[in-house]
Amino acid sequence: MKKNSDKKEDKPKNSELIIFLKKRAPIYLAIIAVCAIFVIPEFTKNNLQSSLPDNLSNEEKQIVEILMSNNGPNNKGLTVIDAISNKIADEYPDEKIYDNKKTKINLLVSSLNESIDNNYKIILLFESYKGKINYEWDINSITKKIEPKNSNAKNIIDLVNYYD
Repeated sequence: MKKNSDKKEDKPKNSELIIFLKKRAPIYLAIIAVCAIFVIPEFTKNNLQSSLPDNLSNEEKQIVEILMSNNGPNNKGLTVIDAISNKIADEYPDEKIYDNKKTKINLLVSSLNESIDNNYKIILLFESYKGKINYEWDINSITKKIEPKNSNAKNIIDLVNYYD
């Protein structure tokens, strides 16, 4: 009989923390699962803005900002970046196109004339498995005048200018 009582004493007692966690483990797992399903994808969501290259100089970033934040002559409504994002979303409905490995976004900012520092050319090339969409603009950094150089860019500027 003494052997049985020795065995009982050798067993470690359950700590209060382990008992507490065992009772509430399903609740904690459910909270973690909800966070993983709903919260984390929102933080990792890709869009056109986050897909633009980061290796631009400060001057180039300012020129791109002039273009992308342009929202028409009345300074209200749709911006250029929103219009391009909407156009891409219309082309690829129900797809996470920015997460696709075949999707590439190239942005080229160059000076039009070396002697005139305030005129720039911006080329935005969106490339995916369906093909390429090219946008090309000339921008004056002083007057902030944007001139589209191809039909895709003209459609975007028209949409921004006439958006109510």
